[in-house]
Amino acid sequence: MKTFSKKPAQHESRASIPCPVCGGVSFVPRWSVGKSHWVACRQCKLLMQNPQPVAEDILERYDDEYFHYEKENEENFLNLMKLGLRDIGFDELVSTSEENRSFLDIGCATGRLSASLKDQGWRAEGVEVCRAAAEFGTRNFGVPIFPGTLEEAGFSDNSFQFVHNSHVIEHINRPDEFMAEIYRVLKPGGYYICATPNSHGLQALLFQEKWRSAIPDHLFLFSLHTLPLLAKKSGFHIIRKKTWGGLGKGCAPDWLKKLVDSMVKPLVWGDVMIYLFQKPHSYEGENPQPD
Repeated sequence: MKTFSKKPAQHESRASIPCPVCGGVSFVPRWSVGKSHWVACRQCKLLMQNPQPVAEDILERYDDEYFHYEKENEENFLNLMKLGLRDIGFDELVSTSEENRSFLDIGCATGRLSASLKDQGWRAEGVEVCRAAAEFGTRNFGVPIFPGTLEEAGFSDNSFQFVHNSHVIEHINRPDEFMAEIYRVLKPGGYYICATPNSHGLQALLFQEKWRSAIPDHLFLFSLHTLPLLAKKSGFHIIRKKTWGGLGKGCAPDWLKKLVDSMVKPLVWGDVMIYLFQKPHSYEGENPQPD
């Protein structure tokens, strides 16, 4: 399944920014793919496009072409997200959670994951910047999907037990502000589940700028080091992590792919990583502190 990526438009503006993880302003050039240039922060080693397209231009990429891509692949994406949730222990968390369960899927596309939980009695909602996808999901699956960004949705404090995003945070111009907003809308003790490419996985190390996740739409490429740093900065506890995916389909004979795939998971060298973070339990008058 090919990763969607929109060729940057000629009119797009770019801006240089400090590292959103540590605030660093000194970078080392790493990769170049067309007009997209990734650098590594000298302090925390975050891999990021810098300068990068501004938010307004990035949002324009999620048009009807993107909607059709999401619609054509929605069943595959749903199955992959369910596998990720299983890996991170979602079912066990649900078995101990309160009865009135609530779930927010950010970058939910047509809302299939939220719809599957809604059918099980959850209060499940979505946020999706592609308006066509959001409207399709609400119309066909009955899921409340806000057409816009998480910040624009304006959810109340402490609204959800679970917040999930799969292959979203790498597209966000300000992942620090994005994660802080997730922290705000989560209930105390609630969980944030984040899946994103692993820039220190086997495929990234082997293929470098030819890695399948080194695409113009990916503004940030996190690692097992930098994503937890960002989460701690936002106030989250780190509960667990998993990775998967050793070699891409067609990169090697099937027997070799199966062997490598089975090896990278226990070694956490997988191409994709998924983290389970938790907002600390807090009491009135207290401010939760990071680990």
